[in-house]
Amino acid sequence: MIERLQISNLRNLTQVNLQPTVCNVMIGANGSGKTSLLEAIFLLSRGKSFRHHQPKRYIQHHQDNTVVYAKLNDSRTVAIQKQADATTILRLNQTTVYNQSILTEQLPTLLIDPSTMDMLEQGSASRRQLLDWLVFHMKHGFHAQWVAYQRLLKQRNSLLKSTRQLTTVQLAELKSWDKGLSNHAALIHHYRERVFTEWQPYFAESVLKLLPTYAEQLSLTYQAGYDTSIALDIQLNERLEQDLQLGYTRIGNHRSDVHVHWRSDSDTGKHAESLKTASLSHETSAKLPALKEQAANVLSRGEKKLLITALRLSQLPLLLNSTDNNTSVDTGSTLGFTPVVLLDDITAELDGRAIKILLSALAKLPCQVFMTSLTDDIVPLVNELWAEPKLFHVKRGQIFPVD
Repeated sequence: MIERLQISNLRNLTQVNLQPTVCNVMIGANGSGKTSLLEAIFLLSRGKSFRHHQPKRYIQHHQDNTVVYAKLNDSRTVAIQKQADATTILRLNQTTVYNQSILTEQLPTLLIDPSTMDMLEQGSASRRQLLDWLVFHMKHGFHAQWVAYQRLLKQRNSLLKSTRQLTTVQLAELKSWDKGLSNHAALIHHYRERVFTEWQPYFAESVLKLLPTYAEQLSLTYQAGYDTSIALDIQLNERLEQDLQLGYTRIGNHRSDVHVHWRSDSDTGKHAESLKTASLSHETSAKLPALKEQAANVLSRGEKKLLITALRLSQLPLLLNSTDNNTSVDTGSTLGFTPVVLLDDITAELDGRAIKILLSALAKLPCQVFMTSLTDDIVPLVNELWAEPKLFHVKRGQIFPVD
């Protein structure tokens, strides 16, 4: 948990020094700096902003860099400095480290903000990241495999873009890369599938709370991005001519996806049983009745927001339970610290019932919460759910605690 947070030169936050508690509420007008505070915490955890990928866009005007520092509850410290040219300096306990994943492990951060409310209609990247966030924290070996896969994929795509006809040397090099991709892909799929299966009952429980009318009609499915019954390098070789013409790799872990499907009433009995046993996975989903429709095409705008909230909400108890229950390298979690939940302007996206369900669930979990709101309407509910929350007023980049 963050005990002290210092931010300098991030957007309109020139100098911020906070001592947050378990639940923290930021009240202020649009443009006051509320979201920028959440952005700073996210930057410290993930090494990037959720609002813009170029540091020069969030570094304060006329400043060379932005710095975010946090002291955690066990006296560990984490810090990040971002310069306008994207040069990054990372520190853990005043010692320079060279991998953002080290800070990510120290400060697991889950974001729920208006930009995530369209993930059902967007491309697969945001939904894939939703799953990979869980896998990163629950499966110790996942990150190294993912980094190695991405490196080989970048090399492969660079070669595919550069030519339409491979030389003998290039072909041999490509086949070597494809073999490596295949090995990494098999392990990445293994980790994702294991976590996805564990995720099922938690998702079902969240849907039952937020969308009880449709609980038996919504199903979560994982698509690997390629046929996992055949080695990826074999499939890549078969598709090489088409990949050369297009200039990129069309199948693999980078094309995986998570979908929420809608089933007709006639299918709900079998689907309900599948959720109870938590057995729905990439392989077993094919045994269920035919999927009728993407949930995004059936649900209303408000219902889709509730569904996305259920997806996010279901991740935290899974993450925390995996930490308590698993000890081996393969099944154990790397999570050893309090998750931080960032809620940006949820009163504008969710109705009163959904907000109460979300906050009630978070209040029961060992996590730290930072939430923003335009008004103080949410404060009575927060006071009801948390013993000693802190309220802050944000105005023109200045943050003032309210007694």
